[in-house]
Amino acid sequence: MLAERAPQLARANADRPAGGPAYRTAKRAMDLLVTLASLPVVAPLLLVLALAIVATSPGWPVYRQLRAGRQGRRFRMWKLRTMVPGAESIGPELTQASDSRVTPVGRFLRRWSLDELPQVFDVLAGRMSLVGPRPELPSIVASYTPAQLDVLMVRPGLTGWSQIHGRDDLSIPRKLEIDREYVFSRSLRMDVRILVRTIPLVLSGSGIKR
Repeated sequence: MLAERAPQLARANADRPAGGPAYRTAKRAMDLLVTLASLPVVAPLLLVLALAIVATSPGWPVYRQLRAGRQGRRFRMWKLRTMVPGAESIGPELTQASDSRVTPVGRFLRRWSLDELPQVFDVLAGRMSLVGPRPELPSIVASYTPAQLDVLMVRPGLTGWSQIHGRDDLSIPRKLEIDREYVFSRSLRMDVRILVRTIPLVLSGSGIKR
């Protein structure tokens, strides 16, 4: 349990992440400006995608999945449903390559990372940021080493340093190693760089688990 690992998390926080108050204020302002500016495009697109999910698969088109956020606090992250209803009860917790539980529409959504679009509302609510380590399932975070817990020192993001260095092609330990680099060297310039480099990766579908 994450609560039982509070002492380890405290030790991980002995080293502070990069970025002072001015950076954090500017980062939050960028989160709000970019997400609010994107809503006129994102909202209609979400409606179309939700209708496509409902038309091809029974069940609610969106759901909230439990994840570990900053300081290990749990939150429910919004996602578009890409799997058959009750998928968690008929297979492993983590999606496998060519997972039979993924619907045809869901495979398309994953191919272009469209299932992550509802997370703009998590960014607006302050549970996430545009840039940061991707939030993981609490069951995975429970196995982190003290050093790996460093990634919980900052808000999780829609995209991040590890996302532009391999995404799903990376093992979890390697992904955490890369995200730790971000935690201790982050800056507004680095955040903008990550956002810009994310665009061609999403358009190409590079590193996505089908």
